[in-house]
Amino acid sequence: MNSMKVIKVSSFFALLTAIPAAHAQININDRLKQAGQQLVTGFTFSNEDAQNVSRNAVVQLDAKNTIAGPTNAYALRLNRVFGPHKQENGLALNFKVYLTKDVNAFATADGSVRVFQGLMDMMDDNQLLAVIGHEIGHVANEDSRDAAKRAYLQAGLVDAAASQSDKIATATDGDYGKIGQALITSKYSRKQESEADDFSYDFMKKHGYNVNAVESAFLILAKLSGGQESSLISQMMSTHPDPASRADKALARAEADGLYKPYVVQKAAPAKGGKTPKKGKKK
Repeated sequence: MNSMKVIKVSSFFALLTAIPAAHAQININDRLKQAGQQLVTGFTFSNEDAQNVSRNAVVQLDAKNTIAGPTNAYALRLNRVFGPHKQENGLALNFKVYLTKDVNAFATADGSVRVFQGLMDMMDDNQLLAVIGHEIGHVANEDSRDAAKRAYLQAGLVDAAASQSDKIATATDGDYGKIGQALITSKYSRKQESEADDFSYDFMKKHGYNVNAVESAFLILAKLSGGQESSLISQMMSTHPDPASRADKALARAEADGLYKPYVVQKAAPAKGGKTPKKGKKK
């Protein structure tokens, strides 16, 4: 824990999305400020646009990060845990591990899911599934589309886009790099976070995993928020429900479903040839 440069508070807990200084969220371009609210709110950005922009942005992110190869223990573990869910809720998902000690996970509108090594070190398989389930929720609920639109505008492309009625402006690799960093630091509304929390719980329940891992994952964040990074986490979560309250909500749902049991953290199974996460009813 102390070895981490910065705790990332991402979309999951509004989870884990603080990033190193080199990845700091970009400022809105002056052209966007001058464009006016009417232009921004009226800017057409389809689901297809969001998918294309996100896909190109993730290409740039992947190029700038060290990705776990197919035989790497982290990649093997993620494939074992998440592999059965490459097609989820009508979404075609692709996933990779970034080999960095930062604690984060994010998903984008094109179905790209990226999980950071630091998060995998911190959570067991069921907790990890709860986090990924939350991220998938943002994609399924089209929150990621809205995030891609905001990131596109933040990259300063609004002027060029406004002059074209049938398609978004062409972006450079540098533009997509900026968009990618903005996607990592995307902030969602309280309503969007709450709905993604519900999606995560439903995802766990639907597939027979231990739903109590959702509460447990939030409790991990609550514990982190009391440590040396508490001021950063408080700042990042100023517009979102606190993790303890979100843990309480998950607990209440588990109790209402008759599935509540105090969560016991599982020792991670071997990356290769290990068992899949234990199902909730067998816990």
